[in-house]
Amino acid sequence: MTSEEQPEIITTRPKIKSGNRVRADRTDLLYKDIPEGESLMKIDNLRVVYRTDDTETVAVDDFSLDVKKGELVSIVGPSGCGKTTILRCIAGLLQPTSGKITIGDKECTAPGSDRGMVFQDFALFPWRTVKQNVEFGMEIAGVPKEEREERAMRYIKAVGLEKFADSRIHELSGGMKQRVGIARALVMHPAVILMDEPFGALDAQTRNIMQEQLTKIIQHSARTIMFVTHSVDEALYLSDRVVILTKRPSTIYKIIDVPWDRPRDRADPEFTALRKKILEYLEMQNVMED
Repeated sequence: MTSEEQPEIITTRPKIKSGNRVRADRTDLLYKDIPEGESLMKIDNLRVVYRTDDTETVAVDDFSLDVKKGELVSIVGPSGCGKTTILRCIAGLLQPTSGKITIGDKECTAPGSDRGMVFQDFALFPWRTVKQNVEFGMEIAGVPKEEREERAMRYIKAVGLEKFADSRIHELSGGMKQRVGIARALVMHPAVILMDEPFGALDAQTRNIMQEQLTKIIQHSARTIMFVTHSVDEALYLSDRVVILTKRPSTIYKIIDVPWDRPRDRADPEFTALRKKILEYLEMQNVMED
C-alpha cells in the first residue's frame, strides 16, 4: 500500500524556519500581527479518502472554513462523519488526500507547536505530578526552570487545581484530569487549540462545570479554538459559531452564528429555540443529539 492509497500518518516534528525564530512555547507570536477577529486559519477544499485494496471511503469532501483569531468554532455532526479526521488534519497528524490548511501564511503539513491538542482520553503521564504534566511541553522547548514553574502554576490556578499541583494523575477525578490537559495545552500559547470531545467521557454535572471553566478562560484570553462535540447544548454554550456536518462523505451542511455574549443562560428562550433549530438540521441528517 502506497502513501497515495490512503492518508499518511505524520510522525515527524517540524522545524521553525530561521526567518521566523520564536521559542516553541510562544508560537502564537508568529501571528501577533493578525488582529483579533481577522482570519487566522484557512481550510480550503479539504478531502480525505481512505483506500484499501478493494474499497474506497471518502471521509471528508470539499470542507472549507475560515477561522478568525480569538473565536471558538464547534463542529457537530453524525457519529463517524469525520469530525476527528478534520482535527487530525489540522494538527498535522493526518495528511489529507487533497486540499490545504494554513495558519497565517504557514501551511500545516506536519505537527507543530503552533497547534495544541486536548484529547478526550486525557493523554497524561501517570508517573508525573499535575505540575510536571503541565510543564512537560515547556521542558521540551527549553524554557528556563523558574519561568516554567511560574507559568505552570498560573495555568493550574486558572483551571482551579492549585491545591493538587503535586498530586499524581491517578489521584484525580476525570474532570480534574481533563483540566490538567487543558492547562497543558494553554500554557504553550499555541496559535490554535484543538479539542476533540474533551468533556465527552465526563458525567453531566462535571461536564457543565468544565464548560463554565472553559468559558472563563475564553473570556480572559484571546484563544482560537476548534472544538469537536456531539452535544448541541455544549456547542451553543461555548461557541461563536457552530459548523454542522453532513453524513459521510462529510461536508458543511450549515454554519450557525451564535449571537450572545458569554456567559450564556441555557434556560433562555432564545438559547432553547436555536438549540431546537440546530437539532432539526441534524435530524435531517438522520442524527439525534447524544
